[in-house]
Amino acid sequence: MTSPDAQKQRASDWFEDLRTRICAEFERIEDELADGPHQDLPPGRFERKPWTRTAVNDDPDSGPGGGGIMAVMRGRVFEKVGVNVSTVYGRFSEKFAAEIPGGAENPNFWASGVSLVAHMRSPKVPAVHMNTRHIHTAKSWFGGGADLTPMVPDDQDTADFHAALKNCCDRFDPAYYPKHKKWADEYFFLPHRNEARGVGGIFYDYLNTGDWEADFAYTQAVGEAFLEIYPQLVRRHMHDPWTAADREHQLVRRGRYVEFNLIHDRGTAFGLKTGGNTEAILMSMPPEAKWP
Repeated sequence: MTSPDAQKQRASDWFEDLRTRICAEFERIEDELADGPHQDLPPGRFERKPWTRTAVNDDPDSGPGGGGIMAVMRGRVFEKVGVNVSTVYGRFSEKFAAEIPGGAENPNFWASGVSLVAHMRSPKVPAVHMNTRHIHTAKSWFGGGADLTPMVPDDQDTADFHAALKNCCDRFDPAYYPKHKKWADEYFFLPHRNEARGVGGIFYDYLNTGDWEADFAYTQAVGEAFLEIYPQLVRRHMHDPWTAADREHQLVRRGRYVEFNLIHDRGTAFGLKTGGNTEAILMSMPPEAKWP
């Protein structure tokens, strides 16, 4: 049986590898732009910035422990995309520990993952979010998922994105896709607007079937499925023409993205309450948005 420390190392190593391959693929897309209003801009490249976790609320027992690397690109296809990795450890606050599985038994935690949000220059190319993570408290589990937020709805994009995720899920358990799709539909929803953030995807958390290898393999497959399908959607639309009205609509829809991430996003809350890097946590914010 693999030790918990070895499991942690394997997971964090894989998150870093996935980040590296995603960044390379997105930079290739930047090189491929051949037409459109931003073709004369230089191809974007990721800028990487390391950070170290600090103590929470000046509590020395809560940290520091670990850190991560922000990787952000502002390019001619990707207006702003962040692909961040982090591995942090420490102790939950008493209040937050009660909200986390295993936290009440033992407030010490370890968490590692990769988190991605892409906001595109073209309104015809959908925004996207993906993350995979592994967390240890007195319990351990995997979580993650991916969801698509088109500015201009496209039925084929939606069908292809969901098909890729369903194929991934079905390799492990036929119950995963309907369960995790429903979870995404419920989670990526703005109740104060009574509207979905986008066209959904999959979302899962607290995955611990008792078979660590299977759960890790599924989490890896989710990341690989994203890396396979999303670049296809970008390349499908990145040369499509768009209008000033399309851009205005895109900026308003981005406002909804901001509302969700600041009010409802669990990852944002987890990062801020465990001494994460604020700049890295809020990299999901779009570079420009509007409210009517």
